[in-house]
Amino acid sequence: MLTKRIIPCLDVKDGRVVKGVRFLNLRDAGDPVELAALYQAEGADELVFLDITASPDRRKTVVDMVSKVAEQVSIPFAVGGGIRTTEDMRLVLESGADKVGINTGAVENPNLIAEGATRFGSQCIVVAIDGKPVEPGRWEVFIYGGREGGQSTGLDAVEWAKRAAELGAGELLVTGMAADGTQAGYDLGLTRAISEAVTVPVIASGGAGNPQHMYDAIVEGKADAVLAAGIFHFGTYRIRQVKEYLAARDIPVRP
Repeated sequence: MLTKRIIPCLDVKDGRVVKGVRFLNLRDAGDPVELAALYQAEGADELVFLDITASPDRRKTVVDMVSKVAEQVSIPFAVGGGIRTTEDMRLVLESGADKVGINTGAVENPNLIAEGATRFGSQCIVVAIDGKPVEPGRWEVFIYGGREGGQSTGLDAVEWAKRAAELGAGELLVTGMAADGTQAGYDLGLTRAISEAVTVPVIASGGAGNPQHMYDAIVEGKADAVLAAGIFHFGTYRIRQVKEYLAARDIPVRP
C-alpha cells in the first residue's frame, strides 16, 4: 500500500513564511529556507511553498528563494504563486523545484495544464483548488489566493477537479477555504467529493489542528496526502508526532 504523505506548507509573503485564518490576518512564522531544512530533518515527506500574494499582485514567484531552498533540502517540493506560463514553470523547475502549483493561471487558461504536462510531465503539475461551500454538497472555485475573500469563478469545484485531471494534472491540492487556518479540521466533504471523482492523488489542505484531523482527511476524505501549516510552524505538533499517531492507527507512513 502506498504511504500517506505529510506535507508542511509554507505560505510566503515578502520573503517570510506567514500564516493567517481564511487567508487573512497574517502573522510571521519564520524564514522559509530555515523552516524547509527543519521540516526535512523532522521527517516531512514533501514541502509546498506558496507565494501567496504573487497572483493578487500580478507578479511572478521569487525564484531566488526557490534556489536557496533547493540547496538545503533533498525531499521533493512544489512551488506555486503567480505561475501563468510554461516559461514561468521552467524557471521555477530549473531553480530546483520538483513540481509547480497552479491555481489562478490554470482557471484563467486551462490549456496551461495540458501545456505544462506535455512539456514537463504530469508529475510536475499540481493544480491547486480553493473551494468554498455555496450550498450543501456544492463548492465553488475561488482564485487570486483567497485574499479579501478571493474572486469567485462560478466553477463547480468537483467538475473543475475532473477537468484539471483530464487535462494532465498529476496531483490536486484541495483547500477548503472556510476551514483554512481555523484548526477545526479539514473540509471532509470537499476532499472526499474530489477524491472520489478523480484518479490522481489528492492533497487535503486547510484546517488541520491535530493528528486526528489528518487521520480523518485520509480515512473519511480519502486523501492521499495531508498538508498543514500553523500547527507545525508554531510548534503545536511535530511531524514525528503526527506520523506516530497515524502509524498507530494503521495508516501507512514513511518512518
